[in-house]
Amino acid sequence: MSFSAWSALLAAVALVIVVLLKPDPLPDSFFDGLTGDVDRGALVFAAAGCASCHTAPDAEPSDAPVLAGGRTFASPFGTFVAPNISSGSRGLGTWSDIDIANAILLGEGPDRTHLYPALPYAAYRNMTRQDAYDLIAYLRTLPSAITPNQPHDVGFPFNIRLGIGVRKTFFNRGEWVLETVQTAEIERGRYLVEVLGHCGECHTPRNFMGGLDRKRWLGGAPNPAGKGQIPNITSGKLGWSKDEIVDFLKSGFTPEFDSAGGQMAEVIAGLSKLPQSDLEAIAAYLKAVPALD
Repeated sequence: MSFSAWSALLAAVALVIVVLLKPDPLPDSFFDGLTGDVDRGALVFAAAGCASCHTAPDAEPSDAPVLAGGRTFASPFGTFVAPNISSGSRGLGTWSDIDIANAILLGEGPDRTHLYPALPYAAYRNMTRQDAYDLIAYLRTLPSAITPNQPHDVGFPFNIRLGIGVRKTFFNRGEWVLETVQTAEIERGRYLVEVLGHCGECHTPRNFMGGLDRKRWLGGAPNPAGKGQIPNITSGKLGWSKDEIVDFLKSGFTPEFDSAGGQMAEVIAGLSKLPQSDLEAIAAYLKAVPALD
């Protein structure tokens, strides 16, 4: 085969790859027939722990958090900086509802680029349309911020956004980890843990591509910041009763009279706003997940 033929073949292959890996946005009709509910959206926001990532590092807790961004998150692939997602023009103020849904559910920006999976859209993929619309309605009620977004510190080859499309084909399939559930309570807990709470993002170890090792689901993982270990929260390690888990999610205090610290304390601040039935569902799910030593 001649050089020109090889060049043409490689160009054709490259074009196919680009077409296959380009973002595929949601249809404009995605929210047709729905009405966003701000009060329900506030609970989705609390369950998802949005404030724990998107408020400024020195921000005080608030019932109307300013989602100015700026927190940094270290990882083996580089350091990511949480963006401003406030209701202002530097945040989501110029984004349509579908733009926001594409980001949350698919990891796609308004300019049709892949977003880094520091945003846990692989978990949010299974978020219901109603919850997504309620969350968007709530986000639009929060204060605006003029804080400019800061670039991520990510080097080659991870700075090539097209490569994120490759990763999505492996890890963004929307499959449930706990495939079979015995009760409606466990099913609700699965939704809260696997989707809204995206607990696996921290509590599950990752493979070399940064994808979650689902065989070790919730079995503990190295802290991506490089200090300490994020604990195993399956019943193979966490010997707490269902009631003790619920009490911890409400108060942040363990049965041993220790307390949650660091970012987990902020997660508890959100989870504690959920109704008692949701906390019991989370506990039931954790008891149902296969135990890992």
